Amino acid sequence: MASSDLELQPPPRSERSFELWLQHAAGRILFEDVRGYALERVDPNLSTDSRAAAEKAINDTLYGLMMVIDGVSGELRNDEHAVDLSIAVRLINRSSNEVAAAIDLREGDGMCMGYHGWIAGDYGEDPVASPAAPQARDA
Repeated sequence: MASSDLELQPPPRSERSFELWLQHAAGRILFEDVRGYALERVDPNLSTDSRAAAEKAINDTLYGLMMVIDGVSGELRNDEHAVDLSIAVRLINRSSNEVAAAIDLREGDGMCMGYHGWIAGDYGEDPVASPAAPQARDA
């Protein structure tokens, strides 16, 4: 299911719960739109072993992305400069299109840590998203 098929749930009020919720929301987007996209493209006619190998490759690739997001890997450098990636998750007020909150995921609790729960479908104590009502998807 793509993230566009989900309806965002209200964020929790406590600051710490909100920070975790926002990071779980980022994980949910990556798992629905990156992992889900790749899994949908695995040939359904593959043998069980080949399908398992394809799924492992997809999961390993996503974990590699998590390591780059966390800053474990993904830096080009020389004696004078370095280049890395900064990936943020933002909560946007849809009526004003203003950013209500943002977290640089490198400064969060760790996408690699979240990965292990997300692979099992665990997106935290506070619900991040639920399947959207059919009319909400068509809007």
